[in-house]
Amino acid sequence: MKNETVKTGMKIGAVVGGVLFLVFGVMAGFYFGSYGTLFILQKLMGGTVEPTLFVRAAIVVGIGVGIAASATVHIITGGLIGTALGALVSAPKVMREAKASAKA
Repeated sequence: MKNETVKTGMKIGAVVGGVLFLVFGVMAGFYFGSYGTLFILQKLMGGTVEPTLFVRAAIVVGIGVGIAASATVHIITGGLIGTALGALVSAPKVMREAKASAKA
């Protein structure tokens, strides 16, 4: 990537995605991670899940995975949107430079 505007847009988008993760994503990652873990354990154990040490540890790991997945989605999506907006903003400058180099 040679264009500084695109790089700056990507960085700003990733930061905005991180902030949105902190506002909205932590709770969603916590909820879906724990729910998904309970659902998987219920299917593996064939019925209701007793609150044993293994189940509690698996839920904690599932919560960690859910929060990490939510953070990844928010930051990557923010970076991609920022990159697209940076490319859109820098397009007129790139077109002028291409036109000037073709004319010279």
